[in-house]
Amino acid sequence: MQTHPLLSYGFRPFFLLASLWGGMAVPLWLISYSGWLFINPAYGDQNWHAHELIFGYAAAVICGFLFTAIPNWTGRFPVRGWPLLLLAGIWLLGRIAMLGANVIGLATAGAIDVLFLVMVIGFAAREIIAGRNWRNLRVLTLVGTLLVGNILFHVAVLRGDPTDLALRLSIAALIALVTLVGGRVTPSFTRNWLVKQGKPLPSSFGRSDALAIGATILTLLAWVVAPEATLTFGLALVAAALLILRLVRWRGWPTWREPILAIMHVAYAFLPVGFLLLGARIVWPDLIPGSAVTHSWTVGAIGTMTLAVMTRASLGHTGRALKASPATIIFYVAMLIAALARIAAALAPQIALPLLMLSGAGWSLALLGFVVVYGPMLAAAHPTRARTTPA
Repeated sequence: MQTHPLLSYGFRPFFLLASLWGGMAVPLWLISYSGWLFINPAYGDQNWHAHELIFGYAAAVICGFLFTAIPNWTGRFPVRGWPLLLLAGIWLLGRIAMLGANVIGLATAGAIDVLFLVMVIGFAAREIIAGRNWRNLRVLTLVGTLLVGNILFHVAVLRGDPTDLALRLSIAALIALVTLVGGRVTPSFTRNWLVKQGKPLPSSFGRSDALAIGATILTLLAWVVAPEATLTFGLALVAAALLILRLVRWRGWPTWREPILAIMHVAYAFLPVGFLLLGARIVWPDLIPGSAVTHSWTVGAIGTMTLAVMTRASLGHTGRALKASPATIIFYVAMLIAALARIAAALAPQIALPLLMLSGAGWSLALLGFVVVYGPMLAAAHPTRARTTPA
């Protein structure tokens, strides 16, 4: 039986589901924030908002990326057909369970929700181990950390405890993934483009890159355990400096002519911005709220990088030119406006509501726009394969 195009590769269903849910979840939360609606009495709307963007939106993008990249890493056939449908169904059940937790109970909702990442890790580990691609098992270590964060989140809610530690751990896992994966693909794509342009190439991976990655992960661990410690302040400044140096070594400034590549450099730049804000937060806690730090990473780094990866992978893996259309450029700009407005809302509480609305509008325009423009190509057969299919 022929597999439907939507179930032929991991990026197709999961990029579509992630962008659709991500684009809908933020307006729902803004309606709640304005006092017009209570979304989730069981978890609390703020907890629901944070959880769904991390474990609903971001986890779905990670799944789509993993099951698209793993065949390239291992040389094995992609996970497709009913296993992919099963994963999508479990993800969808998790979203329904989180919305209906007051009906089915917190423990049941948590068990259903946690199952998705368990299945993702299981399927991915099987493929990586079968392909003897040991190097990329470290990516699954970070996905496993994300799973631990989700479990801790549900345990905290069940016990009536704050979810801050669980959310910091989960955000740290995502930022580490952006640091590692984004730090692998961004200079690689940049090098390929600069070769064609005849321009100086990015520096090869070296000691400063390894130091940047190590400092980033060490600082994230310190932030999770002791977010206001003096040690965390020092580590944050070191991580920011090394990440800025890494960006400079990639020589990305000529890529402004190629928005589909430039946006990856901009997304990566939000990493040191977040660490600089973290350092400022520790020194001036009354001026720099914690939400400025977290949203520079969640909306800025994670939101922008996931949008960049989804657009590029969707074009490349469906046989289309790697060029950002005018609509795609609008989505990039909208996501950047969302990130900057969300950080500004944290720093300027007196005008927070209009800035939050602007940020939510930018976020939803970017992701729902992705659904409208990229959805048809994600659901259609690869053009070259379609031409070879008998009528």
